Amino acid sequence: MPNLEAIRSRLAKVGQSHLLNFFAALTPVQQQDLLVQIESLDIEQLPALVDTYVKSKPVFSLPPELGPAPYFPKNEKSPGRSWDRAAMERTGESLIKAGKVAAFVVAGGQGSRLGFEGPKGCYSAGAVTGKSLFQIFAEHFVAAKVRYGATVPWYIMTSPLNHAATVAFFEEHKFFGLSQRDVQFFPQGVMPSLEIATGRVLLAGKGEVATNPDGHGGCVKALSVSGALADMRRRGVEHISYFQVDNPLVRPLDPAFIGLHAAGPGSSAEMSSKMIPKAYPEEKVGVFCSSQGKVEVIEYSDLPMDLQKQRLEDGSLRFIAGSIAIHIMGVEFVERLANDPKFALPYHRAEKKVPCIDPISGAAINPSGNNGVKLEKFVFDALSLCRGSIVFETDRTEEFAPIKNAAGLDSIDTSRSLQTERAARWLEAAGVAVPRKTDGSPDCVLEVSPVTATCAAEMAAAKPTLKIDRGAKVAL
Repeated sequence: MPNLEAIRSRLAKVGQSHLLNFFAALTPVQQQDLLVQIESLDIEQLPALVDTYVKSKPVFSLPPELGPAPYFPKNEKSPGRSWDRAAMERTGESLIKAGKVAAFVVAGGQGSRLGFEGPKGCYSAGAVTGKSLFQIFAEHFVAAKVRYGATVPWYIMTSPLNHAATVAFFEEHKFFGLSQRDVQFFPQGVMPSLEIATGRVLLAGKGEVATNPDGHGGCVKALSVSGALADMRRRGVEHISYFQVDNPLVRPLDPAFIGLHAAGPGSSAEMSSKMIPKAYPEEKVGVFCSSQGKVEVIEYSDLPMDLQKQRLEDGSLRFIAGSIAIHIMGVEFVERLANDPKFALPYHRAEKKVPCIDPISGAAINPSGNNGVKLEKFVFDALSLCRGSIVFETDRTEEFAPIKNAAGLDSIDTSRSLQTERAARWLEAAGVAVPRKTDGSPDCVLEVSPVTATCAAEMAAAKPTLKIDRGAKVAL
């Protein structure tokens, strides 16, 4: 059991002694749980965080010399912006075959916004089969064994809330055909939630500190402290394919992207990103920008609307490169971020309603307004720390169908439609007739397993021969 007096002394030094106000009323087990929780937090950094993010409110200012970030177009023969796709694909394939690439998914979210109780990765996402998001991703790595003769280790960052349920789901499904030794789970870190008026750490209960996930940027620390980076080094992994759990169309092993990241012009092989062209100025996605030669993502809420509406002579948006949270990171770069204070990612502040208890009476508080400050880090802030970072364009229908909402935009319905449209494109390119409605959309429901194909070229190579009837549901 952690030393009570030592923790009491540390809390007193940072003005957070109230966290032990109810200690004597707790059971021995509750006491131990509370001390373990407090000890896991970086107590000594609290005064600086309170001064910076609670007592004052950081004001965002646009970086100097701001312009749109350059990017490699999906059409490698674009006039003035051509690049050698074949060479980059060969480079990427050789890295996959040599075991130099690992996959990493950020999967700490719950499916509550979808009306689903459980880890979001367990949600049924397949347009026809209803396969879970986790199974869809796993099939990419099952397929890599066949296509490349390679083992791709998969690292899954959970949250304290869904870690056990995620592991149990994989065990129940026998790791979807993957070897258990090639899948590693670890929870992301948490930050204490702070009272907006005073900077005191909030109590969720008499024996529990109120905490919040430390953001997807917290993956840097989690990869290090979990031993994942050490495991990658042991395996000889050099590059980490990063993606988020809500997007069933992601292509974790894209040879062209991997090749551009590792050897493309202007890349330091530290961190690279995929983008899609924004559909309209107000679209709520971060934007890849350039400042003094460095790539960075500016959140849509921070980029002035007059800049977001700027257009080029051909009518396209000037700030067009929308971020879809698909990156590749060098293992060495992540180690530097995790261990060198000069490369620490900044915190971002959010004001939230945080249910808690009164630290004196213990009475429950259900706030009607924002009473708390939550701090988190964003992984894309690492881009500006790179010596050279590249951005690669992909197609929305090819690789971005997130499931974030129960209905409407970015819902399971829109995702299934995009899954079907992508499959229809691939099949038509391979010579298969796909019935379409008068509005041009497929008059059927289609789903392609990554084991069958992960791109149009692989579908063509599979030489599919089938007849698709109107209204049919077809899984390949």
